Amino acid sequence: MKKIIGILALGLITMAFVVKSESPKEKEGEGIKFKSLSLEKAKAEALENDQLIFIDAHTSWCGPCKKMAATSFKNTEVGELYNEKFINLKIDCELDADGPEISRLYKVHAYPTLLIIDGTGKLIKQVVGFKSEDQLIALANSVD
Repeated sequence: MKKIIGILALGLITMAFVVKSESPKEKEGEGIKFKSLSLEKAKAEALENDQLIFIDAHTSWCGPCKKMAATSFKNTEVGELYNEKFINLKIDCELDADGPEISRLYKVHAYPTLLIIDGTGKLIKQVVGFKSEDQLIALANSVD
């Protein structure tokens, strides 16, 4: 009898994890798709495709950066909007090759800093701090 109850409990726990992992907001491959491009290549692509560039300027030790990466950036609605509207870059300002240059050019002093620039590198919008899904959608809709 104890074995049957144990097996049933294990089965229920397993099902709970399976159902949770299939949540539509957290499916693998959804959310913002960040490209592995240098800033110069992203600017060239932006000019060619008449798009803006969204940059998540972060660091490896930043708590709010990690929280956004695990939540807001994985939201399906946010991903659809950002993937259509922007060339998306995720730049570690301490470790990535373009990090120090981006920090200098756009005066990044706190993390996360979210930047929207055009293909020439002109700053269009800059916001600092954790942003929820709704705040990210409002940010994207605030620029053309």
